[in-house]
Amino acid sequence: MHDGETWIELTDQPLRAGEAYDWAVLPRCGAVVLFSGTVRDHSEGRTDVRALTYEAYEEEVVPKCSAIAEQMRVQWPDLGRIAILHRVGQLQLGESSVLIVVSSPHRPEAFVAARFGIDALKSTVPIWKREEWGDGSDWSQSAQHITNIEDVMKAKS
Repeated sequence: MHDGETWIELTDQPLRAGEAYDWAVLPRCGAVVLFSGTVRDHSEGRTDVRALTYEAYEEEVVPKCSAIAEQMRVQWPDLGRIAILHRVGQLQLGESSVLIVVSSPHRPEAFVAARFGIDALKSTVPIWKREEWGDGSDWSQSAQHITNIEDVMKAKS
């Protein structure tokens, strides 16, 4: 979904941070915050992570991400553009799995909105990761139960 002010995407293609950043820049906004979650070589209790594979309940991803963007606009009405982009499939070390990009007239709102965006995505959007390491693979130990946006708002207050 790309409506001019909000860009929501689930893709199996590499995420283009520069393109998302450039898209978010607006004349009325003096701040753009870009968060990129990247594949690292370790996780809780595991070393030698070599790759991650993301799977999603695709029919729910765009509606859930849209609800996050809507809540961001309620909480911070001056926001400019919001991008919530997530990748599925196998990703190698260093590749971006998620981008949250927020533009705003001022930096405090851009930072806090971007933080809310990634926290809400991880809590409410049905996307799971499988870790691959030296001698095996399994679902991430840091997986959490999917909740709703209202619970995320309560946790932030």
